Amino acid sequence: MKRAGLIILAVIFLVINAYAEEDVASVIEKQRIELSKKEEIVKKETERLMTLKKDVEDDIAKYTLLLEQIDKSLKQAEEIGNKRLKHVSKAYEAMQPEDAASRLSGLDNETAVQILLKMESKKAGLVIGMMEARKATTLTKEIAKLKM
Repeated sequence: MKRAGLIILAVIFLVINAYAEEDVASVIEKQRIELSKKEEIVKKETERLMTLKKDVEDDIAKYTLLLEQIDKSLKQAEEIGNKRLKHVSKAYEAMQPEDAASRLSGLDNETAVQILLKMESKKAGLVIGMMEARKATTLTKEIAKLKM
């Protein structure tokens, strides 16, 4: 009877062990499938991020080029403005100092200062000398404030 009990216990142990191994194999297979799905998600997300990165880099290149074009246009506009201002200052230099002083006095301070700065300093000095004292003082202070 002991022997029969041992045999029954051995059979039960083998059956339980077989179920346990089958259960472990099933869990491992489920984990493998889940891991495979996660790897696929990570791969797709990586591809999406790489596409976004390329799009951002393309946009950066496009906007950098646009900024360079804007900068070039601003420099050209500034050069044109400087040429015009130089032309106007030459006209004021050609005037009698009294006439130039009276006309410059009628301009806003910023424009008058810009014209005076483009003029030859001796002629600009003569023009400022012919201005009303208050206007001459104001323009001189504005010129002195400028950082060149």
